[in-house]
Amino acid sequence: MTREQFIALVTGEQESLRRFLLALCVGHRDDADDIAQEALIKAYMARDKICDNEKFGAWLYRIAYNTFIDHQRSLRTHACIEEAGTLMAENATDARFEYQDLYAALSNLPPKERTAILLFYLKGYTVREIADIVHGSEAAVRQQLSRGREHLKNIMQR
Repeated sequence: MTREQFIALVTGEQESLRRFLLALCVGHRDDADDIAQEALIKAYMARDKICDNEKFGAWLYRIAYNTFIDHQRSLRTHACIEEAGTLMAENATDARFEYQDLYAALSNLPPKERTAILLFYLKGYTVREIADIVHGSEAAVRQQLSRGREHLKNIMQR
């Protein structure tokens, strides 16, 4: 894949990828931007490994998800629910996620459930595609979606 092809494909996914990472990071914009930048660098360095441009989005999300997991492991801390409730949207992309109650609820989900919920509802990936992205089974993804929905329902009803 040439540099120009890579740039064209990334341009089409960049905002959606940022929203995904912003939601995974429960509104922590700086973390999401850092992870996005690192993921894009990793993707660029590995661009010769992608054979099917139609699967570029899922491939890029897999890299971004793995980068997020690596970032979480390095932090060994979790977002504070009180902090998530005070975040303010500062630009158009962030304004799409101005629902701070949702951020707070998402921050209470385990990372695997949060990822499955976000990829399914935010990006519209199928269960099979999510399983490929997170290197898991379809059954595990269905279970994470089910548990995630139930957890969100309970959290949002409080």
